[in-house]
Amino acid sequence: MTMWQRRFLPPIGSLMAFEAVVRLGSVTLAAAELNLTQSAVSRVLIGLEETLGVTLFLRESRRMIPTEAARAYHRDVARALDILQRASLTVISNPEGGMISLAVLPTFASRWLGPRLPDFLNAHPGISLNMASRIGPVDFAGEAFDAAIRFGAGDWGALGHIKLMDERVTACVSPAFAARNRLDTLDALAGHPRLHLTSRPEAWDDWFAHQGGTPPATGGMLMDQFSMMIQAAISGLGVALLPEYLARIEISEGRLVPVLAEAVPVRGAYWLVWPRERDDDPALRALRDWLERVSDV
Repeated sequence: MTMWQRRFLPPIGSLMAFEAVVRLGSVTLAAAELNLTQSAVSRVLIGLEETLGVTLFLRESRRMIPTEAARAYHRDVARALDILQRASLTVISNPEGGMISLAVLPTFASRWLGPRLPDFLNAHPGISLNMASRIGPVDFAGEAFDAAIRFGAGDWGALGHIKLMDERVTACVSPAFAARNRLDTLDALAGHPRLHLTSRPEAWDDWFAHQGGTPPATGGMLMDQFSMMIQAAISGLGVALLPEYLARIEISEGRLVPVLAEAVPVRGAYWLVWPRERDDDPALRALRDWLERVSDV
């Protein structure tokens, strides 16, 4: 590496101080987090500005206000530091294998993926798998994930993807709710509160249409996770529309009972998606192959 190239690689301590100040919005808080004095952090930031030849902070009284250039720089620096940290953790905890950071849908991870993971880890003892829950979209450019399990129609753009399984749902209520309410026809069910998931706005329409019924006007409680919906249904708050892999568990445990048709197909499926630059990563390829084998596509 030439001296010219080194100019654009500031010391990691400078980058850590810069990232902490922008993230925390305070030199004082950054100094405490880094176990440095405030003056030391200020000197490091001045040195970073001199190295880059760019003003990163506007200094007003005792405040340091990040410039637009600093905010843009911070996004990349934060991601680079996270990648370095993950790489270090990988080589420490698993020097012989690879590591996968996977963004997962929380309920899918705990109720479908989690029970199956021992099979994958036993077959690939050299691979470490880290998971973090994400309900919304995953920004692979801004977050240090290697892949994600998402729900959608399959329009993943330039991302690599494989389908894990289609969505099939069952309407469920608590035994007590079923005992005190008529639920034997579509019209009868339409008169009761229905529980809705924010990420499945068309699920009830699909469920009614599949059985030749007319979807009623939207009504009932809106939730963002199946775990909340399950508990609401168990508490007798309404009729829950649950994926088949969840409904089977709750029904077998006697906490919920099915209503009318079971395992009705609706729009959407579960997918594993990843950035194309990760196509040839051995650990991720092993996970893809395993998921294709154990999933019901």
